[in-house]
Formats: sequence, C-alpha cells, structure tokens
Amino acid sequence: MILKPLARLVALAALPLVAATSQAQSQEMAIATILPEDMSNNEVYPALIQFKNLVETRTNGEITVSIFGNSQLGSEVDTAREVQGGRTLQSTIITTGAMSSYYPDYQMMTAPFLFDNWRQAWSFFDSEWFADFMSGTVEQTDMRYLGTFDDGGGFVAFTNNERLIETVEDLEGLNIRTEENPGHVAIMRSLGASATPLPWGEVITALETGLADGQFNAPVLNTTFNFHEVTDYTTLTGHVYNSAAWLVSEEWFQSLTEEQQEAIVTSAREAIAIGHGMSGALATASWEESCETFKECYIMPPEERARMAEIATPAWREWIVNDFGLDGDRVDAFLEEVERVRVDVIESDMAAYGH
Repeated sequence: MILKPLARLVALAALPLVAATSQAQSQEMAIATILPEDMSNNEVYPALIQFKNLVETRTNGEITVSIFGNSQLGSEVDTAREVQGGRTLQSTIITTGAMSSYYPDYQMMTAPFLFDNWRQAWSFFDSEWFADFMSGTVEQTDMRYLGTFDDGGGFVAFTNNERLIETVEDLEGLNIRTEENPGHVAIMRSLGASATPLPWGEVITALETGLADGQFNAPVLNTTFNFHEVTDYTTLTGHVYNSAAWLVSEEWFQSLTEEQQEAIVTSAREAIAIGHGMSGALATASWEESCETFKECYIMPPEERARMAEIATPAWREWIVNDFGLDGDRVDAFLEEVERVRVDVIESDMAAYGH
C-alpha cells in the first residue's frame, strides 16, 4: 500500500538516522521499488534479496542493504529524486515513463517490436553497447545505471472485448487504452486503432463502460488484475517491451572504496540475471493462465509481427524525432544495434548448437 505523504516523509527521515548510527562500521544502501516485497509475484524483489545477500557477504558487512517495496517511499519519480541526492535513499528501480522524464533518450525503449524473444532482449540490455548508452545518466541525472529488469516479463499482450487480434487488420476500428505515453499513442494509430490514454486507476472502468474496447499489458498484469472479467480476447503480440532501469546515486557510489564499488556492480549484474529468469517464468505461467481464463487466446506468429513492425516502426520514429525531439542519427544507431543483436544471437546460437 502506498504511504500517505506524511508517513512517507517519516519513513524517509528515518533513513539517514540508520546510516548515521552505523557510519563507523558500514554504509547503508536503501533501495526503493514500487513492487511488493513478495518472492513469487514479481521479478525485482527476489533479485534484490539476492543482491542484498551478495553485497553484505562480499563487503563483510561494511555495506548494509535495506529494501523498501510496495511504494513505501513514494512514486518512481519521488524515489528517483531522492536517489539523485543520495543522502536518504541510495537506489531505485523505475520504469520507462519515469526514466524518460530524467533521461529522455530512454524513451527509445518504447519503440515497437524491438525484440523477437527474451534471448535477444537480454543480450541487448546486458550488452556493453547499452551500458555505454546508459552512461549518460551519470552526467544528466547524477545517477548510475546498474541494469535493466524486464518489467512484468517485458512483452505485452492485447486484451479486448470485440475479437481476437490475429492480423493488423483486426486492430482497425478498435479503441485501445494506452499509458499516458505519446509514443504508444502513435503506434496504435499507425496500426489503425484509436488510442485513449488513461492513468492506470481508470483502466478497468474504461473497459466496463465501453470508453475503451481493449488495452495491452504484460500477461502478468492481465492475470493479476483479472482483465478476463472485463475483456474476452487476448493476443500475445509483444509489440512493446516494458523495462525498468536500476539506478544508484552517483554521489553515494563515488563515496565507496574500489572494493565496495566492485561488490555493488558485480552483485547487481548477478541480481539482474536472476530477475531475467524470474520474469520469463512468471510471464510464461501468466500466459498459460490467460489461455485458461479468457474466452480465446492467440500468439501472433513472426510473419504477422513483421507486417505490423513495418507499419509501426516508421510512425514511431517520426514521432520520437519530430515530436519528442530526439536526434535522428542517435535513434537510427539504436535501432541498428537492436537489429545487429538480433542477427548475432541467431548466428551465434546456430554456430554453437546448430552445426
């Protein structure tokens, strides 16, 4: 449950006291996430538990890690602001919308049909190229990038009340609720659907009243929030890949010894790997549940996804360059690297296992 403003201030105020009382012996690293402190329903909390165990062991207790889930310390924007200072909160995990408000280049992650599968997504997000891409967060935000979680499993699925979406033509005439993200609106309109941007709290009501015909989210969310009760059909398209960036205060990070910094970085990388596996397992189980609870379910084949991508990607690029204002060459370099990784993953897998 999200704390009310006064309670959140009390929680934040208590954090430096913890650090101060133990300063002689150790550093305090407080991490905030909006997700529940639950080992089974999200990928972030189990990863953070492993991170805590690794860091505290590798530093012989010099760094003590505390995890604050369930939005205890506020929204993603609130916690990122605290992390920038690094005094009361040292780390947070924030999703695309909040991340883009601090580091506009992250809006490129809204590009449609970026990945065909998790192998490609993980190879891209865990690459040296992407780490270099995210290094700009240090200068622009005073926060250091540690890794990317697959928000809800990454790939999204449509749910709607009208029909099963099997081709791009099936989207024509549908009114789809999107996040309040102009990039998602541009994608939906390019595919022939109308787009109704709404905050999360209004989605169910919009579907019940007919304000929207459908929506898209990760299967984990579609099952957790019982979208089968307000929509009949679901299609796994993966047209958007949701992600969340893990950030740490640069000021705090630079106050650590080299050995402590190494413990933070190497432990974070292992935690990210655990998060990848957990998100894949949760998403797979949730899709199976979707097929049991929705009237009909469908996985869109690669050929139709490619058709949709040919339509949606140019429209998205036009929006992000002309309206959002990102540099066209930088956007093209990003898309080219995604394609390079796609080809490389296939070729390396076949070279190792297919011959």
